[in-house]
Amino acid sequence: MSPANTTPEAEGAGAHPAAGGRRGNAAGPVRVLLVDDQPLLRMGFRLILEGEDDVEVVGEAGDGAEAVRLTARLEPDVVLMDVRMPVLDGIEATRQIAAGPQEARIIILTTFDLDEYAFAGLQAGASAFLLKDVAPAELVSAVRLVASGDAVVAPRVTQRLLETYVRGLPAGPGTGARPVQRDPLLDDLTPREQEVLEAIAEGLSNAEIAYRFFLSEATVKTHVRRILAKLHLRDRVQAVVYAYETGLVVPSQGLDY
Repeated sequence: MSPANTTPEAEGAGAHPAAGGRRGNAAGPVRVLLVDDQPLLRMGFRLILEGEDDVEVVGEAGDGAEAVRLTARLEPDVVLMDVRMPVLDGIEATRQIAAGPQEARIIILTTFDLDEYAFAGLQAGASAFLLKDVAPAELVSAVRLVASGDAVVAPRVTQRLLETYVRGLPAGPGTGARPVQRDPLLDDLTPREQEVLEAIAEGLSNAEIAYRFFLSEATVKTHVRRILAKLHLRDRVQAVVYAYETGLVVPSQGLDY
């Protein structure tokens, strides 16, 4: 394991403290922070991402503590976060970043698609997870999707991950399912918003939700924004986690893998 290189050169040409708030696709390229204790892996991701005109790697970190510091200073749009690192692991770093004022969205990097660390990362506030051997085109697509906030990377895989670990949580006596209490915040949702939340938890896209409920995509986006605001959630994947953890969606209900 190697320590983080904190020199300006390591943070990449053009890396600088953001002065004007979070940048996104509308204001410029998607700003990405790479976090992994393996320099060769960071270099590989950098080479892939810097080949895209609409993506900019603004910094690198070799441990979670450095990731938290650089996120606060550089204000990236997306953080690619490894899990097993020295000083501070990726799960705790994700939790600290998600709890802070920055609007960075986090993608957990994991070795296995049903890794318990990936599930812990989603619980901590990550927006998605990717396998470390992801194809270059899929990596770029994932960064763009997560930055947009309009989609979940590999929703069916994310859904299977959630089901695997939600199913493994302690069950209530004689119920076959873990005991859950209805979140009072659900009462703030309209019937349509609850239907849309359940559809999001199924992994449906905005277009698919619009088709199901005979709505325009613009109306679906409005519903999604209101749902996230009312439930104090960061993004769609957090809505999926919420739906499973509160019992709104039951594992394997209506799903075909």
